[in-house]
Amino acid sequence: MYMSSKNSYFQLEIKNDGTYLKIYPPEDNGQPITYDEISEYLIDKKIYDYNIKDLGQAINISHRELAEVKLLSVPILPEEEYVRIKVSSDRMYAIGRFYPPSNNGLCMNPKEIINSLTQIGIKEGIAQENIEDFINNRRYCEDIILAKGTKPVEGKNAVITYHFNTDTTLKPKVNEDGSVDFHKLNVISSINKGDLLATLEPAVEGKSGYDIYGNALKPGRVIKKILRHGKGIHLSDDGLNMYSDVNGHAMLRDDRVFVSNIYEVPASVDVSTGDINYEGDVSIKGNVITGFTVQAKGDIIVDGVVEGATLIAGGNIILKRGMQGMSKGSMEAEGNIISKFIENAVVKAGGYITTEAILHSKVSARGDITVGGKKGYVTGGEICSATSITIKSAGSTMGTNTILEVGIDPAASDEFKSLEQSIISMKAEMDKIMPILNNFKKKISKWEVLAPDRISQLKTATLHCIDLDNRIKEATYRYEQLKLEMNKNESGTIRIENIAYPGVKIVISNVAYYVRSEIHYTKFVRDRADIKLIGL
Repeated sequence: MYMSSKNSYFQLEIKNDGTYLKIYPPEDNGQPITYDEISEYLIDKKIYDYNIKDLGQAINISHRELAEVKLLSVPILPEEEYVRIKVSSDRMYAIGRFYPPSNNGLCMNPKEIINSLTQIGIKEGIAQENIEDFINNRRYCEDIILAKGTKPVEGKNAVITYHFNTDTTLKPKVNEDGSVDFHKLNVISSINKGDLLATLEPAVEGKSGYDIYGNALKPGRVIKKILRHGKGIHLSDDGLNMYSDVNGHAMLRDDRVFVSNIYEVPASVDVSTGDINYEGDVSIKGNVITGFTVQAKGDIIVDGVVEGATLIAGGNIILKRGMQGMSKGSMEAEGNIISKFIENAVVKAGGYITTEAILHSKVSARGDITVGGKKGYVTGGEICSATSITIKSAGSTMGTNTILEVGIDPAASDEFKSLEQSIISMKAEMDKIMPILNNFKKKISKWEVLAPDRISQLKTATLHCIDLDNRIKEATYRYEQLKLEMNKNESGTIRIENIAYPGVKIVISNVAYYVRSEIHYTKFVRDRADIKLIGL
């Protein structure tokens, strides 16, 4: 239903002595007509030689009452009812604005209105009800929705709920005397045969929509998931529930559930065992001898000493004594690393690292690095954490070069470089497209008729430009986020709970500080372009 208000509108009237324009006043707070709208209509009808001043005066009068102005001294042929159609920038709406026929001119019927839409490629969401309302009411110079697209309906991502402990943030107990208890870690998530391990709530697909040109508008992709598992596990017939077939230890690695008895090595890993590669956890009661490799998708626990060996874990690494790397040893864990000491080794952790001493090693972690216990010293090498380093003593009286660095995540640094190259590439591509679009705009502004293949080219270039612009915005947003984190991160801290000797280099987010004389009981923090020392 239309409201009682009515916009001002105009109508050509053809008389024996010439061609006139009647302008009807608005009703009940309707909108007055504008000169630009009348002028645009007259251009469409190829009526040019009228008195602009007279027309302007008539428009002013029409704000209050019916006005009439003579346009031409000769009569023209009758003009039919006319509709001007504009399409919204998102191609979801076609807005029609109707103009009345001249006296003795013909009105449009519903079929003709629909043909006006189909001639410009509009074929979806025709607003039949609005067209019928216009036919019944003949309201002019008002925006009427003639076609409306259908927005897509977004779906729902799949959700997996795990019914066992998936938390890997396990830390050793610190005793009252400052020593660290590596024996009571409770790293095992025990389960029994028949236990429910996980349930799946499947994804729900969205529904496509359409713009008024009939182009499909796909909903966002939903994240589909399945219950993934190793041996000793089965799924319900519908695939929505996961159960254990055995007693053992449940763990989650790379979105896959494993249940296994811990693989135990009763003595040392040496020539009697060879290298070890196990899907679950590995528990070694003895040592790991130089030259051997232990790989586990779960945790690695070693009661003895690790020499110049290689340890790779999908979970945590726990060394109850430590690592004497002999410049050959290395450890890499996706989770945390807990070791009594680390000497002459390369160590990487996806989580935190806790130890009592680090000697001449290269140690990095995405989480905190804590060197505590009774000793708590770091001498030589390079210690890097994305978050914080806490130690008792750094360097030595001999001035041993020791680097302590926080605030930069290696993974974030790689992503930053990749985004930088991607943005440059996309902007270069945008620069190639814009001249094409600008050329089309010039032709359209001059009312040039474009060939169908040129229209298709315009649509393709426009859509590609929109897609590029969105991707550049997304990439730039993430790039600036990372830039802020890497260059302005002031949250990374280094705590020296006893002494830092000369020869120690402190680095926080690319800002360096060199220890020239002994520093005691100090926290190092980033303060803009400087490093600030705060007493503990």
